[in-house]
Amino acid sequence: QVQLVESGGGLVQAGGSLRLSCAASGGTLSYFGMAWFRQAPGKEREFVATVSVSGAISSYAGSVQGRFTISRDNANNTVALQMNNLKPEDTAIYYCAANPWGSARTDTAGYPYWGQGTQVTVSS
Repeated sequence: QVQLVESGGGLVQAGGSLRLSCAASGGTLSYFGMAWFRQAPGKEREFVATVSVSGAISSYAGSVQGRFTISRDNANNTVALQMNNLKPEDTAIYYCAANPWGSARTDTAGYPYWGQGTQVTVSS
């Protein structure tokens, strides 16, 4: 059973940066499809970014394209999300997600494993 733990969230002013990290245990991330999702108050969980098993290919939601970068370190079983030029609308709980099929899905149904989430708050 893969367990995911996110860290790195916090309070930041608009225009600032944060780096989220997701550490995995109970499995080797080298074979897992990985992604970040987020959920704002009163809204559904939405896709943010995904990265291929090798780390060579990534995909982003339009709202974060050009500002966020997803990366993975298979040797250390971690996935990161670098967030730059943050906006108040980026405020949400951010979740790390994994699937054992190695697919880079953008839907929540494609990920059976989830972390507990880390809060990101961007003040204006």
